[in-house]
Amino acid sequence: MNGRILPAGIRRAPKRLKSLFPALAALMLLASAAVGRDIGPQSPASREQVEKLVGLWKDHFAGADSLQQRRTAFRTLMETTPGPTRIQVRQVDADGVDAELMWPARLHHPIGQRVILYVHGGGFSSGSIRTHSLLAGSLAKAASSDILLIDYRLMPEYAYPAQINDALTAYRWLLDNGYRSENVIVAGDGAGGNIAIETVLRQMQAAKPLPAAVIALSPITDLAATGGSMTSNAGSDPLVGKDWIETLRKTYLRSRSPTDPQASPLYADMIGFPPLLLQVGSGEVLLDDTLRLADKARQAGVDVTTEVWPGMPHQWQLFPSLLDDADRSSQNIAEFAIRHFADKPQE
Repeated sequence: MNGRILPAGIRRAPKRLKSLFPALAALMLLASAAVGRDIGPQSPASREQVEKLVGLWKDHFAGADSLQQRRTAFRTLMETTPGPTRIQVRQVDADGVDAELMWPARLHHPIGQRVILYVHGGGFSSGSIRTHSLLAGSLAKAASSDILLIDYRLMPEYAYPAQINDALTAYRWLLDNGYRSENVIVAGDGAGGNIAIETVLRQMQAAKPLPAAVIALSPITDLAATGGSMTSNAGSDPLVGKDWIETLRKTYLRSRSPTDPQASPLYADMIGFPPLLLQVGSGEVLLDDTLRLADKARQAGVDVTTEVWPGMPHQWQLFPSLLDDADRSSQNIAEFAIRHFADKPQE
């Protein structure tokens, strides 16, 4: 099922048009997003909720310029959000990768049958099990699935490819511990979306079993930061900017080229890639990272579902306690997962 939301003519509009008419470009994005699957125009209530969330982001990240400062700000912000409820949790060692295995606290849930490997976002340098536990717990319940939420190594302490290696280790640990690949889905947001996609590309290159599907939420797919939305959406994205992507790239990749397909999936060969769900906010600087990857994957024959959410900021899915649209988008994620698991949940 393809969920193409942004018409090709808009996606391929000249960059100078967007730079000359940013307001028009934004309106075109919102109008086109409204025709997408299950997604309408942003409601006034949603806009108010987003304004409050953006205010919280700005309060916590004020003056946080370094990797370590942003790591602390992200952790402090997420500690103000509630933890998951009605789930069971077990600490696991996935062949050296610290992780939590979550599953719904329901007697009929078959532990060990379906699982989502979730790779948290945070610019390769922040985020943790705690920052993403509410989203992970929500997905466990909505998809009637286990969730393996991993604490991979972070930069600047560890640079590329430690993060991808940890995710790949965790994926193979799942296969070694009884999960069939057709009942495994790999997911991530932001930098975690990059890591999730690169993990599966490495499985492909090794000719080893692939997951049933991949879910990437506002993934960083181009560490060269060449997308037009890096400029056209600069004024509407309070969390991510081109300068910040370049800071991440220098620390993460060091001397490696940002267009290396082993680091930036936009430049990779996508032929044979599993079904892919992409979600992104219409005003994010990472919008074109999503849309260009969707086009490339679709041209390679991949089953791609793309959702552009009007007015949503980066990582909005982490805040179901604040945003109604976080609940809606998470439900879409769960429904996509259920469609692609070989063994469907029993009602």
